[in-house]
Amino acid sequence: MYTVIRRYEGAGDSAEVCRRAVAEFGPMLRDRPGFQGYWAIDAGDGVLATITVFESEEIALESTGAARAWVRENLPELAELPPQVTAGSTTGVMAETPA
Repeated sequence: MYTVIRRYEGAGDSAEVCRRAVAEFGPMLRDRPGFQGYWAIDAGDGVLATITVFESEEIALESTGAARAWVRENLPELAELPPQVTAGSTTGVMAETPA
């Protein structure tokens, strides 16, 4: 797996931005091959982060342009402030699914 975390500051109403990101941008990712998940974190005070997980780095990097375009079109106030990006191969343990 490959994960990309984007941290934004100056988002204004970070709760609303998170809601919109999940409701509007998340479904656009769902149709991409290798998509594993997308989450938005409201840290308050205009700070938010998004977490996107794909099967491979190549596929994840293809989503970067889509994210940039969506932010520029739908949240122009964030487009002026580039996010801090952390990305890399992902290892971990997932919770078991209840039977």
